[in-house]
Amino acid sequence: MIVGILIQNGDIVTAEKRWRGDIRCRHGQIVELAEALEPATEEEAVDASGQLVFPGGVDPHVHMELPVAGTVSSDDFESGTAAALAGGTTTIVDFVHPQRGESFLEALAARRQEARKAVADYGLHMAVTWWGEETARWMADCVRQEGIPSFKLYMAYKETVGLEDADLIRALETAHKLDARVLVHAEHGDMVEYLRSRLAAEGSLGPEAHPRSRPPELEGEATSRMTILAGLTGTSVYIVHVTCQPAVEAVAKARALNQEVYGETCPQYLLLEESVYEKPEFEAASYVIAPPIRRSEHREALWEALRSGVLQVVSTDHCPFNLERQKELGRNDFRRIPGGAAGVEHRLALLYSYGVGQGRIGLERFVDLVSTRPAQLFGLYPRKGSISVGADADLVIWDPEATGTISASTHHHHCDRSIYEGFAVTGLPSTVIAAGRVQYSDGDLRVERGAGRYLARSLSA
Repeated sequence: MIVGILIQNGDIVTAEKRWRGDIRCRHGQIVELAEALEPATEEEAVDASGQLVFPGGVDPHVHMELPVAGTVSSDDFESGTAAALAGGTTTIVDFVHPQRGESFLEALAARRQEARKAVADYGLHMAVTWWGEETARWMADCVRQEGIPSFKLYMAYKETVGLEDADLIRALETAHKLDARVLVHAEHGDMVEYLRSRLAAEGSLGPEAHPRSRPPELEGEATSRMTILAGLTGTSVYIVHVTCQPAVEAVAKARALNQEVYGETCPQYLLLEESVYEKPEFEAASYVIAPPIRRSEHREALWEALRSGVLQVVSTDHCPFNLERQKELGRNDFRRIPGGAAGVEHRLALLYSYGVGQGRIGLERFVDLVSTRPAQLFGLYPRKGSISVGADADLVIWDPEATGTISASTHHHHCDRSIYEGFAVTGLPSTVIAAGRVQYSDGDLRVERGAGRYLARSLSA
């Protein structure tokens, strides 16, 4: 009976170093690292000659089966985590979004039930969507009892999940007292709604109006305001999906003042350009996400922020909707288009191809951005994001010469469009091992419904 896996002859790459060696995995963990190991009779030997070996990817920002604008994102926890595994991401962190007036703990229980079908390991952030007499206690229960030391705040969408500044401050103060980390969607929500209404009144109702309703100045203003509030409350904050130079500058300024401020960006902001909103026949709706894709001059600011360490993570904000029957809900009014796109399967390939492959970042930095740093920031390291004895056996064997073309016709997302349609990639996973088991090999996805484990996390671990 096979009880373990021995990866041999791979070029092992972590966030700190690169070396040639073997990795022995048993009972779902890494148990031995050495220059050369002999396989035992009950082990499956995997030859990684000529290939790279990374720790499994960690995507700390995804939205599986999320209700938005009268529909639900098209990947559930099973299909979404399967797509993640096919691309080399072995761990995700999703969100709980309590409705206004709903108990955070009841919302968590319902979300845990939805996530039981996951095929890969997962954690959860709690969104603070409203403030009441019990909110601070619920936040404490999340940290101390439920293994959730991270909270999401929205500075936009005030009609559903966003908070006014007074409640943002209460949430920041509470998180600080709990030694928790706060994720922030930073856009000036009131001005976004004003612009959306004005554009609609002027008759601008197509997808091309979307970027005009959420200009980069509003992201920069909100990011700057949040770093000030976080600094005055002493709270550790993580700005999600940074898209533009004004937001990068706000994060850099706060970090220069030694504030505990972190930030992420996503492949769509590194690789796409605002002209996608000019696509005909409503295809532009596929690119309606928030914040929107920016003009090309912002992309170099994001790449430089990754190189310099101003931004620490590349996530996906994976939240797919089909163009047919979902995005089409807003065919006559861009404000009704559910915002989001698929990407969790392609994060590693895109960043490797257009980052490492084009000399923008090094291999170790790549591993840090997609695996190690998100694991560290959200209480998963060294169990995740690490190739070390005792870490989970979540590993990606990467063929740096493999090539492919991204297409909705071949991806594993349950979505009829890909915003990366036609993108060529060089460098792909040949084998993905999660929980000590080969779950993807040369195009063959071998996942098990419900095998994913809920990950209780602690930032003090």
